[in-house]
Amino acid sequence: MTSVKQRLGGIRPPSLTVRALKGIILLACCLVIIIPFIAVVSTSLADESQIRSAGGYVLWPTAPTLEAYRAVFSGGIVTRATIVSIGVTVVGTALSLVVTTCLAYALSRPGTFAHKPILLLVLFTMLFSAGMIPNYLLIKSLGLLDSYWSLILPGLVTGFQVVLMRGFFLEIPRELVDAARIDGAGELRTLWSVVLPMSKAPIAVVGLFNAVAYWNAFFNAVLYINSTEKWPLQLVLRTYVVDKNEILATIGEAPPPQESLQMAILVISLVPICLIYPFLQKHFAKGVMIGAVKG
Repeated sequence: MTSVKQRLGGIRPPSLTVRALKGIILLACCLVIIIPFIAVVSTSLADESQIRSAGGYVLWPTAPTLEAYRAVFSGGIVTRATIVSIGVTVVGTALSLVVTTCLAYALSRPGTFAHKPILLLVLFTMLFSAGMIPNYLLIKSLGLLDSYWSLILPGLVTGFQVVLMRGFFLEIPRELVDAARIDGAGELRTLWSVVLPMSKAPIAVVGLFNAVAYWNAFFNAVLYINSTEKWPLQLVLRTYVVDKNEILATIGEAPPPQESLQMAILVISLVPICLIYPFLQKHFAKGVMIGAVKG
């Protein structure tokens, strides 16, 4: 019976002290990450007396209450902003996946018209950007100011995502594509029936990147949206955090503590991404390794 040292190729396993030290360090890192989330949720459920006694933020509420969430949704602003953010995220992510996939597939096929110039243009956007003022002038000239499309179109395609998808498409065996063409399939049919079923990992990665970006974006709304009823949730959250008096004016008499209201809106903004990520975790972990290991 071989010893542990022989099975490890002569490498001695770490001692109990080293393993205990690693466990303590890992536990400390987990607590540093988890405790702020617990504080956010707990503060959103705490009443005014608990917040005052705790000095602003509550780590564990003794008498949880949902008054902050009732006040937030009763005002209508957060509900409308949540619907706007969901719509922008869903439409933007879907359109971005379609455009990014088609562009990446076209750049991965040899003989595509203007293949190299378009690829160089995509790579150029990864190094240089127009800047805030040219982007604003472009959106204005297109007549998209104060439009939901101004929240979707500027981030529709990014060079990094196109290069990521193209790298995966290049690794698909050429024989599969040739077999589809022999059977009479065109480019769109080949993409839909052969390439996409094999590309769940990069699609999940690009989709998650876009969903998080659209959901968390607020700067485009600051630049392009003038109507408050078109504000996304993140801009409402930012406004409530910066201008505390504004949130009190929208709720009315006897509002919950400001800290509870702010943390409640923050929890509402975090929940959708936290619910979606577990379903994409497997594909995400595989997709981020695309191109990292060869052989």
